[in-house]
Amino acid sequence: MEGFKKYTRQYTVPQGDYGDWMKKDHIDKAPTWCSVDLRDGNQALIIPMSLEEKLEFFDLLVKIGFKEIEVGFPAASETEYEFCRALIERDLIPDDVTIQVLTQSREHIIKKTFEAVRGAKNAIVHLYNSTSVAQREQVFKKSRQEIIDIAVFGAKLCREYREKTPGNFRFEYSPESFTGTEPDFALEICNAVSEVWKPSEKDKVIYNLPVTVSHSMPHVYASQIEYMCKNLNYRDNIIVSLHPHNDRGCAVADTEMGILAGAQRVEGTLFGNGERTGNVDIITLALNMYSQGVDPELDLHDLPAITKVYEKVTRMRVYERQPYSGALVFAAFSGSHQDAIAKGMRWREEHPDAPWTVPYLPIDPTDLGRVYEADVIRINSQSGKGGIGYILETKYNLNLPAKLRETFGYQIKGISDREHRELQPQELYDFFNEEYVNRKTVMNVPEAHYVQEPDGITATVTVLYKGAKQKVTAFGNGRLDAVSNAVKMVVNQPYTLEIYTQHALEEGSTSKAASYVAVRSDSGELVWGVGVSRDIIVSSIKALVSAVNRLLEKK
Repeated sequence: MEGFKKYTRQYTVPQGDYGDWMKKDHIDKAPTWCSVDLRDGNQALIIPMSLEEKLEFFDLLVKIGFKEIEVGFPAASETEYEFCRALIERDLIPDDVTIQVLTQSREHIIKKTFEAVRGAKNAIVHLYNSTSVAQREQVFKKSRQEIIDIAVFGAKLCREYREKTPGNFRFEYSPESFTGTEPDFALEICNAVSEVWKPSEKDKVIYNLPVTVSHSMPHVYASQIEYMCKNLNYRDNIIVSLHPHNDRGCAVADTEMGILAGAQRVEGTLFGNGERTGNVDIITLALNMYSQGVDPELDLHDLPAITKVYEKVTRMRVYERQPYSGALVFAAFSGSHQDAIAKGMRWREEHPDAPWTVPYLPIDPTDLGRVYEADVIRINSQSGKGGIGYILETKYNLNLPAKLRETFGYQIKGISDREHRELQPQELYDFFNEEYVNRKTVMNVPEAHYVQEPDGITATVTVLYKGAKQKVTAFGNGRLDAVSNAVKMVVNQPYTLEIYTQHALEEGSTSKAASYVAVRSDSGELVWGVGVSRDIIVSSIKALVSAVNRLLEKK
């Protein structure tokens, strides 16, 4: 692409010794989370949320566990204003939740904002003005000092209106377009605001340092955050906050590295909704921490329910491959992946107290309200015997012998391939029953009686074959072998009884048993049958009958 020469790197790593955050290899504590879904996410919607939809979303955010929720830009629209008033007047804000409102550094907007939060038990008034070189030169045509004057003017007005407005208010300031601002100027303007607000132990101030537009690699942003953390005046009484957008696809990395660099707070949205490419996805951040053994201090145990509300009120769709949240992120269609997951899950059954290390699953899907057989092992033409066998075993208690699992796996892959679609677990089960279980299409054994001999079993067997009933006596080294020898005498079809195995389908003395029998034809083909009955002997005979019927059908 020939146009690359018109682009250049913007403000990068500040001068000095910065990069201590690189020595850390993990986040050991969750930051303070602030959801901006109801403001930054809402303003990015084609159809902004209605008042009732915003109320429903607010209730969801509270249930998830957010303690700080930005509820809007009250001076921007009547719906935003009414929403803020509804929350306060209807007493819908829990005592431990703080709402946040955004305002520009303009008097009529600040005045309207404080009218909106009048009477709030706990609220953050978030003041901002743009500080980047591009905005100063192209939009405002103002000098550095003139931009500082705008911020200081707004800070003084916020202080004045707080003094005369009932309620409990804290302050936040954002040098908007922080990543396009010279680091020393961002520091200068924040320190100028501090001289107005005078942060203290009882009245801490939030400085939000947004990736309004992503211009750099994540490590550059982290070093900018570290620079601010080390040089802000009143640092002990300042909460450094992050608000990354995702223009370069780096919002999660920006945030994680920014936390390592000293940030204590994160503003973001569920599923990364927001202007342009969106904000940082708090769900991804929280579950990244969770998967490393850190409590994210948010309740995401039912992601499907969270997704349902989100999609309803925003009219947006969660992408199928969205980390943790997407419908397919835990799905394995590949045969080798399915086999590894199935074996990993069996290993966990044997080692329930071991750390989670199941192949291909960085987190236990059931922790998020997902279901293994519905969300993890998915069956199509790419699937393998391991995944197909896993579904039959975990959902229907059918533990197929390895060779039958392989044979059935090829049959299922063939069906999916021909029909060009995914097969559901119930379809697998139904096809298995139809193809293998208790078949009596050509021949059946309705009755058998046994006599124990010194060196084996004699069986007197009633065989129904092609509409005729015969009673045959045969000898074998066991009941199944004796019945098999009797059947051979009637059907006149040579075969060898090769494999027999069985297991209980349920717990308890009256549970059904599943038996698996394989016979080898005179041409060398292995043909399977399955029998299910409450009597283990009967189930084995049914399995033999099923196998012989399938053999006869092939002839």
